[in-house]
Amino acid sequence: MTTKSNNIPMVQLTQAHKRFGETTVLEDINFQASKGEFISLVGPSGCGKSTLLKIIAGLHSLSEGEVVVDGMNPKNAREEMAFIFQEANLLPWKRVQQNTELPLKLRGESTVRRVETARKMLELVNLSHALDKFPWQLSGGMRMRVSIARALTLAPRVLLLDEPFGALDEMTRDNLNEDLLRIHARDQWTAFFVTHSAAEAVFLSNKVVVLSANPGRISQVIEIDLPKERNAELREDPAYLNYVAKVSNAIRTVH
Repeated sequence: MTTKSNNIPMVQLTQAHKRFGETTVLEDINFQASKGEFISLVGPSGCGKSTLLKIIAGLHSLSEGEVVVDGMNPKNAREEMAFIFQEANLLPWKRVQQNTELPLKLRGESTVRRVETARKMLELVNLSHALDKFPWQLSGGMRMRVSIARALTLAPRVLLLDEPFGALDEMTRDNLNEDLLRIHARDQWTAFFVTHSAAEAVFLSNKVVVLSANPGRISQVIEIDLPKERNAELREDPAYLNYVAKVSNAIRTVH
């Protein structure tokens, strides 16, 4: 049995262009991410961050160029990926346990496997106490935790997150950032995370990709050289604050 080399990119975009009608949204995107990297996408509104995420997911096709996910085109790699949207998108008539099982049910997994996997993922996001609750009984942060657990039931190799914490208060957001990194350290999926927050991007990532707008191009790729294990204390570290300032400045000055 052969295994894939760690040198092979998990995601690679080559001369990627995307147009909607006459409007060019993304132009000449060249980028690659290795297994286990955490990449944040930042930039001004309208620079194509979410579009780029959907191209990787196979939800949009490229107008020109190529995107490869784990050696495959995105549509063939869909079972390798999971997508977490801005809204938790839970079914209001189903309980937390049932919502979390849903992707496995759609894949035809057995009831025993669905229940066992969902409970493990809910435990991972600290929601074992909420299995029988309905979404309307949960806070915004708890609903997003269910969304994360639901995505993780698929054991993805690539996790795509489209500003999932943007509507949450700062304390909840910070706690979810720390939990997300804890899970990433355990499972080592490759992450692409869209955010408008320089602080969040720096805290989570080993690379921050800054996009310019009209059309979206890669303006800078900022390597984040901080310890892999990150906690609340890091947010007061001068090195962290310097990176936040660097990313913020890069976002402000793109054109």
